[in-house]
Amino acid sequence: MRLQNKVTLITGGAHGIGKAIAEAFAREGARVFIADVDVKAGRQTAGGISEQGGEATFIKCDVSVRSHVTTAIKKVAREGRIDVLCNNAAYISSHWHGAADAPDSEWERSFRVSLLGTQYFTQAVLPIMLKHQNGSIINLSSIQGMVAGRTSAAYTSIKHALIGYTRSVACDYGPRNIRCNAICPGPITTRVSPKAGSELYKRQVTRTFLNRVGEPEEVASAAVFLASDEASYITGAVLAVDGGWTAI
Repeated sequence: MRLQNKVTLITGGAHGIGKAIAEAFAREGARVFIADVDVKAGRQTAGGISEQGGEATFIKCDVSVRSHVTTAIKKVAREGRIDVLCNNAAYISSHWHGAADAPDSEWERSFRVSLLGTQYFTQAVLPIMLKHQNGSIINLSSIQGMVAGRTSAAYTSIKHALIGYTRSVACDYGPRNIRCNAICPGPITTRVSPKAGSELYKRQVTRTFLNRVGEPEEVASAAVFLASDEASYITGAVLAVDGGWTAI
């Protein structure tokens, strides 16, 4: 039980990687709060955790709206502390564009959800963590925060920005025992992944050393480690969970 009695908050925790992280945190003994805009899926995820004997609460929240974030943090803070914040929520356009074609709406949504949402939650949780002189913040970036991705100017730029943001928070609040790290998943099987057998899927498989795409649970295992006291001397790190993609 590496997260026994820790109060944890996962944004975008209703689906995919966020859901896997919420479930993994609960298995490790954490009190889990899931913030997501998808009410049905969020409640199902929290309910599934509870059925397995874990503790989970769903909070409807649009991470791009500061008032929603403030309300969510107040609800979680009733526990008396927030030990772990996992900023997983992100915007992924159904059709990506290169710089010549990317509409303002794609840039703005990517910025407001993926980057500004991370700032809103981090800014709101820091006073609580500072009070206890302890905390772990985990930001979900991407391998596209480390290397280029084709026709995805907005997404790639924002994911790069998240790594810089992570290092800035780590630098500023490390002296107060608050750690901040980034996880960069590679190709992972989720509801928005390319279909098996498609051109993009085959490209993803051939780009990894392990010749396969990853599973959400494999990213969740990395998040558990960074959230736990086992990672007490790790901050400002960028951990690729990508089957070797970025090692080329």
